[in-house]
Amino acid sequence: MTYALLAVSYLLGATPTSYWVGRVFHGIDLRKEGSGNLGATNTYRVMGLKWAVPVAAVDISKGFVPVWLFADLAGVGFDWSLAFGGASIVGHVFSFWVGFKGGKGVAATSGVFLALAPSAALGSFLVWCLLTFPSGYVALGSIGAAASLPVFVALLPHEGGRGFVWFTIALSLFVIWAHRSNIRRLIDGTENRFGARSPQGSPPDVPIEGGEV
Repeated sequence: MTYALLAVSYLLGATPTSYWVGRVFHGIDLRKEGSGNLGATNTYRVMGLKWAVPVAAVDISKGFVPVWLFADLAGVGFDWSLAFGGASIVGHVFSFWVGFKGGKGVAATSGVFLALAPSAALGSFLVWCLLTFPSGYVALGSIGAAASLPVFVALLPHEGGRGFVWFTIALSLFVIWAHRSNIRRLIDGTENRFGARSPQGSPPDVPIEGGEV
């Protein structure tokens, strides 16, 4: 049962929420619109806030539910909670439904840490707000939040001990790696600021994304 739930965790994470919303309600392939990323930020830029909010909520729940529920169902310990969460995040970034191209993992990671270490998740979210809103760059906020998460996990009370800290460091590096294209645009000065809406039909190589979740 444990390994079956691990597979289910990946399948939940791999659910391409924004892609299906675009297909069903707008008749578009979000991979060919805006930045081409299947995350809540590109959903906002192409389809607007009323679609981005539920997409973000579902993507967060894809990380939260496996960690919060599956370990108890399987009767296993904390290490398996990390495995379920990690599988969900990998599924979110590499979804088999859409050619292993998904989001950047921020929303799913948020869900995992809301279940595992909510105080650390809150601290990381505050870092995201402090970097994103003054600068206008969601990518900068997402990278900063990912980088700060291991610090908060190390400093704040949590279950899991040193192994959880190392898991968080690895996950942080993975999320930052997923933002490598945003980092290049930030360095080049071509990363657009948050708030700019993209008209449907913009080619995916136009640098309009402000960081993806």
